[in-house]
Amino acid sequence: MNISISNLSPLASLVFGILILMFPKFLNYLIAGYLILTGIIGLGILG
Repeated sequence: MNISISNLSPLASLVFGILILMFPKFLNYLIAGYLILTGIIGLGILG
């Protein structure tokens, strides 16, 4: 499987969803990290 930006978002959503089910108190940290990473990629700083 070739991982690119187009299939990174659904893959990250799946991983974060599983992690939230396993560790619900880390929900805020996971969402914040995902939003920061998505913003950095969207701005073109990383990628």
